[in-house]
Amino acid sequence: MRRDTGFSLIELMIVVAIVGIIAAIAIANFTTSRITANEAAAISAVRTICTAQITYASTVGNGQYTDLANLDDTTPPMLDSLLASGSKLGYSFGSGQTNPGQFTVTAAPQAVNLTGFRSFTSDEQGVIYDVATGQVVGGR
Repeated sequence: MRRDTGFSLIELMIVVAIVGIIAAIAIANFTTSRITANEAAAISAVRTICTAQITYASTVGNGQYTDLANLDDTTPPMLDSLLASGSKLGYSFGSGQTNPGQFTVTAAPQAVNLTGFRSFTSDEQGVIYDVATGQVVGGR
C-alpha cells in the first residue's frame, strides 16, 4: 500500500497566510518604533541647538545669536556638521536670531508619517514645544 507524505496545498497556503499576517504586524510596530525614536532624537537635537546658541551668544557672539552653519564654524565647533547642515535622522532643523537677544529653533519631519509625525520648536527660554498642540515636550 502506498502512503502519501508531505503537506497539502491548502496547508501550505494557511501557513503562508499566517506568516504574512505576523510580518505585517511586525513591520507596523517597527515603523512606529522608528518614528518614535526619530522624534526623540529631534527633541534632543533641538535641546542641543538651544545650548549651542546660548553658548555662542555668551562666548563669541557678544550677546547675539546666529544660524546653524555658524555654530559649526566656531573653534571648537558647537554643533556636529551633520546637525549644522540642517538635516539629521529624517528631520529638518532651522535656527537663527529673530530679534536682538532672541532666537528660535525649529525641527520638522522631512517625510510626515515616515520619519515623524510631530514638529518641534524652542527659543532662548529652552522650553521645547510640539508645534501642532503647543504642549511642552521637553525643557531644561
